[in-house]
Amino acid sequence: MHRILVTLLLWACALVASAAEPQSLKAYHGNTEHPDAWSGGVRMIPIHTPEGEFRVWTKRIGNNPRIKLLLLHGGPGATHEAFEAFDSFLPADGIEYYYYDQLGSYYSDQPEHMTPFLNIEHYVEEVEQVRIALGLGRENFYLYGHSWGGILAIEYALKYQQHLKGLAISNMMSSIPAYNRYAHDVLMPMMDPRALKEILALEAAKQYDNPRYEELLLPYYEAHLLRRPAAEWPEPVLRSYVRHINKKVYVPMQGPSEMGASGILLHWDRTADLKRITVPTLVIAGQHDTMDPAWMRMMSKQVPRGDFLLLPNSGHMPMYDDQQMFFDGLLGWLHRVDDAR
Repeated sequence: MHRILVTLLLWACALVASAAEPQSLKAYHGNTEHPDAWSGGVRMIPIHTPEGEFRVWTKRIGNNPRIKLLLLHGGPGATHEAFEAFDSFLPADGIEYYYYDQLGSYYSDQPEHMTPFLNIEHYVEEVEQVRIALGLGRENFYLYGHSWGGILAIEYALKYQQHLKGLAISNMMSSIPAYNRYAHDVLMPMMDPRALKEILALEAAKQYDNPRYEELLLPYYEAHLLRRPAAEWPEPVLRSYVRHINKKVYVPMQGPSEMGASGILLHWDRTADLKRITVPTLVIAGQHDTMDPAWMRMMSKQVPRGDFLLLPNSGHMPMYDDQQMFFDGLLGWLHRVDDAR
């Protein structure tokens, strides 16, 4: 009799647990009031520009009325695909998040003539149009920018922070001149001097598509971009930064490689303006990053409501190099900001 009672009790507990869990999952995966439900969360959002009308690709995952995270990818000219590791962590934590390919990137429209769009002002206004279309606002809108996306996130906050609940700047310094100094004074002297000399010679000759150029850069990337042999790099990273990158965007704005910047962004510097960003801000850095971690720590102190997350084993891609610590830090910060609302 005792055994039967225990069995019935366990069975009842299991029923309660199984009843509660689907309700939670149903709420997170529900489609109420989401116009993108019929297409699996994907929307092509119209973007109005002086050059005409275009469309950019977005994809929503999950529902959370208080925490909606828009992801700004790197490059410029790369894609959202390098963020696919987020799928292993954010849904389990109940975060609603949005992938988004900026104009010129693989899943969005790619105008034949990109020159009119290759400026920060265009992309800031593009993000604002995406925000409006997605219905994100001060009560729930968090913006996460990685690398070039960090530049874009800073610029967006400086113009439109009234719409933000929180801002995360990941693996991006607030000054391109300082980034270049760090590459030249700290990282380049760590390289094989013969390889560095050949890399610089190929850049001077503008032989960026020369296979030898990519071959010579590989050890630098394995040390500072994603810290494992390139043969082991995650497939989403290869899709985003190798197979799908639009070099008509990347090279004019960034330059030919991650070993410093030499394009349109060359003189960009917003360090003096960081104090104007008053929303809660998380700055994320890798100890072995292409960017100076000490500079990024300084940035977190310049913003009035700043936090800093240092990933000790990470290069430029902490969502892979220091994965658990990265997601624990990001998710913990999101919930702390939400709890303080």
